[in-house]
Amino acid sequence: MRIALLLLGYALTLGVLGPVLLRRAGWAARSPRLGIWAWQALTASAVLSVALAGLAVAVPTVPVSGGLADMLHACVMALRQRYAAPGGAALAASGAVLALTLLARVGWCLAASLTQARRERSRHAMVLALVGRARRDLGVTILDDERPAAYCLPGHRHRIVLTSAAVAALDPQALKAVIAHERAHIRQRHHLVLAYTAALERAFPRVRLFATAADETRRLVEMAADDEATARCDAPTLAGALLELAGAAAPTASLAASGGYVAGRVRRLLGPRRPLGRAAAWTVALAAGALLMLPLVVATQPAVAAAGMTTCPLTDAPMPTASAAA
Repeated sequence: MRIALLLLGYALTLGVLGPVLLRRAGWAARSPRLGIWAWQALTASAVLSVALAGLAVAVPTVPVSGGLADMLHACVMALRQRYAAPGGAALAASGAVLALTLLARVGWCLAASLTQARRERSRHAMVLALVGRARRDLGVTILDDERPAAYCLPGHRHRIVLTSAAVAALDPQALKAVIAHERAHIRQRHHLVLAYTAALERAFPRVRLFATAADETRRLVEMAADDEATARCDAPTLAGALLELAGAAAPTASLAASGGYVAGRVRRLLGPRRPLGRAAAWTVALAAGALLMLPLVVATQPAVAAAGMTTCPLTDAPMPTASAAA
């Protein structure tokens, strides 16, 4: 029971303090890809902690096969004792239900998000096949529309779409910058990152951690795409293109250059570049990894302790009778 309480307390701490501390972290904007990893580790650690807490409560009621030797039976009984919780089978069954329900809900919401997004992208691709025209020199599809917009449809058959108004409004360098931004979304598979955070937000709509993580991840994926684009063009050109496309609508399940947070992104592009140092980046990456691994370490600690025993408590195991030995 102690292990379950520790894991639940850890999850609660992450849910309360994690969004506040990580949202205020200035290094996330300096290294957006690292910030995305940190939010993923934080949310996954919280979910994993609650699921493992339920499993830790359920462990003591797991039956042991009758065919095991007495020594192995005694070792398993020692393991049960370390995970034992008051309340008996009813509490253990509740823990198992909690863990399975949590994992099933997250899995269902993730599958639903991916399926819905894929369906919407396929539907829009069918429309583009009818009314769009290819620009092979740019590697994009042009859609006749009086509103300037640029977006990509990620996935297996990805494509980048520009409206005719966007092509007319942007000069060649700005077009190159916008296309590089959209290619960065595709290359870094940002649709999968966003599907994961959206699934957690959908699964637990009242949990502040997941709502904040979804919002911050949407901001950081745009910054990450901006950074990759500025490796191929200058930052002021991309900033000007973002302002030109600001407020443009994009289809559901697409990723657009004007996909939000434009004012902050423009200030970031026009301001001095302060990339995160290598030592600081490694420190943050390892800290996020430790955050994710800690629930596993806590949950398996009793099992590791039981495995480290030099002998098993055979006095607790039933001794074979003389008739049985015969």
